[in-house]
Amino acid sequence: MNIITSAFPQRRMRRMRKHDFSRRLMAENQLSVNDLIYPMFVLEGNNRTEQVASMPGIERYSIDLLLKEAEELVKLGIPLVALFPVTPAEKKTLMAEEAYNADALAQRAVRALKEAFPQLGVMTDVALDPFTTHGQDGIIDEDGYILNDITTEILVKQALSHAEAGADIVAPSDMMDGRIGAIRQALEAAGHVNTQIMAYSAKYSSNYYGPFRDAVGSAGNLKGGNKHSYQMDPANSDEALHEVALDIQEGADMVMVKPGMPYLDIVNRVKTELAVPTFAYQVSGEYAMHMAAIENGWLAEKAIVMESLLCFKRAGADGILTYFAKRAAQWLKEADNK
Repeated sequence: MNIITSAFPQRRMRRMRKHDFSRRLMAENQLSVNDLIYPMFVLEGNNRTEQVASMPGIERYSIDLLLKEAEELVKLGIPLVALFPVTPAEKKTLMAEEAYNADALAQRAVRALKEAFPQLGVMTDVALDPFTTHGQDGIIDEDGYILNDITTEILVKQALSHAEAGADIVAPSDMMDGRIGAIRQALEAAGHVNTQIMAYSAKYSSNYYGPFRDAVGSAGNLKGGNKHSYQMDPANSDEALHEVALDIQEGADMVMVKPGMPYLDIVNRVKTELAVPTFAYQVSGEYAMHMAAIENGWLAEKAIVMESLLCFKRAGADGILTYFAKRAAQWLKEADNK
């Protein structure tokens, strides 16, 4: 980048920062409601909600109350929700059969949402950890190693069941090799040619996921285990580009980097070097840290949340999965109404 050669006082950088109007005019990035994706937890039953203890302000909803929440999201203009089911313990198995049950919780929630709010985009999580007795994202051998190809076969069944239920986007978050190509091929063969795939392409084996595992009820099954053999090493950056390139080649329409803020360098590299639709997930641990500081009075809620989301845009993210999506949409609407 060429820097214009000029000297003080001919060039005062603060001159353009003095007024609100000039700061607005020269803003390089802006956040809008169109950038927001709201992750939502759904549970069995009717008229039920449960607080997620490690995520203040976040609840699990039964499908009927999920619809009431979705009505407000539609009014706010949020374009897309991401669904995560809380699977009852008795339905978890070694082979994760509930993952592709046409009448399972996620599939029923998709059908209900699309019937009530066809204009609201619905994305589903394609992974087996909510459905396995051990909390891993795949089928394990006798040594506990995740078997790639058998897992992929089940992921294909799961993705097809979501598409048949009406999901607009399936989002494989498992990090198995070759699963995007297998899912794309199956969707095409079944006539779901417009079902989009948002691949969790650069999903790191991170310690920021703890509250999410509490929320979907897989933490107890995992029992202190880790996912290092299939999720990415936080030390690596070039590897992420290879993962993204493979997923795009195999048929992904969009890619995701997860976690978010600690990995904004990866977001930037993916967007600038590969120029593909790039999304990032401000994950549960990021949310929990923000909320802990906010509730202690150490940080101002609106200011810090909106700054954090703007940083995703500056890094190159086309959209952000964030548990702050609803609040951010409300603040944006309030600003528009002033």
